[in-house]
Amino acid sequence: MADGSAREAALTGPNAEVRPRGGGATKCDVAVVVVTHNSAHVVGSLLDSIPAALAGLSADVVIVDSGSTDETLALLASRGERKVIASDNVGYAGGINIGVRNAEPADSILVLNPDVVLGPGSVPALLAALRLPGVGIAAPQMRSADGSLFYSLRREPTLLRAAGLNWTGIPLLTEKVTDPSAYSAGCDAAWATGAVLLVSRECHEALGGWDESFFLYSEETQLCLEARSRGWRTRYVPEAVVTHLGGESGTSKVIHSMMVLNRVRVYRRRHHFVLGLCYFWLSVASELSWVARGHAESWHAVVCLLRPARRPAELGCSTSLLPS
Repeated sequence: MADGSAREAALTGPNAEVRPRGGGATKCDVAVVVVTHNSAHVVGSLLDSIPAALAGLSADVVIVDSGSTDETLALLASRGERKVIASDNVGYAGGINIGVRNAEPADSILVLNPDVVLGPGSVPALLAALRLPGVGIAAPQMRSADGSLFYSLRREPTLLRAAGLNWTGIPLLTEKVTDPSAYSAGCDAAWATGAVLLVSRECHEALGGWDESFFLYSEETQLCLEARSRGWRTRYVPEAVVTHLGGESGTSKVIHSMMVLNRVRVYRRRHHFVLGLCYFWLSVASELSWVARGHAESWHAVVCLLRPARRPAELGCSTSLLPS
């Protein structure tokens, strides 16, 4: 997969035990990949939390910066981070794939948003779940900045769940799992928020890495659902606790449109054309209902759905009405 104009700066720093490349090199326990984009205000807290989160595990930390225009790269340089790769903005999945290709050998890959803080011992807890039979992806319990439970688990996309009735909380009508009791014990999930995921190397390679065509949003949905179709489970691990500060990618009409379009694309790729078309029109109706409730960004999503030429070029889905 393309890595834009990525270039690696080999720096030194205290945050990871880097093993030398080459034949016979000893594997580290975990390859840690952080993708940043204008993240100077949050990434330091994440990096500070990694040593305690590893709890003695060895790791190779690779930070891929996707075209930041703030002080992110300067901050990383000042910290002496060992591996920082400055790349064009190739999206979240693209950044992850660059990081994995540049990381030292490891049987598991910890993928991190820059706006999270890992709890002590969270990585060994995730790794233990990854060693269970059939588990290819492990997801932690997530907390918001105020300590409240962050609803990070999701159900599989369906036609009924495309109708915009998430506010009901009825499982048949909503992807988001909002029952707090569902987060009290380990369980399998259709998919989970991608801010923190531990993925087995075997699963990663079987899927050919993360799907870069989504650019931003729904890449974790595609990853988990495709993994499940190939026999890999996504396991929720409540013993691994992380804090998600949120809002790192910001909110805008373009980002909202990407979210809506990518949800349609995930469904279309997994279902017959007719069902995909039904999902598409239900998404249009859902966004129009939000327009009626005063959500201006939903109008832009409707325009992008109905006028392919107006869709974000990064998604590469501007040639047909039904995005794929």
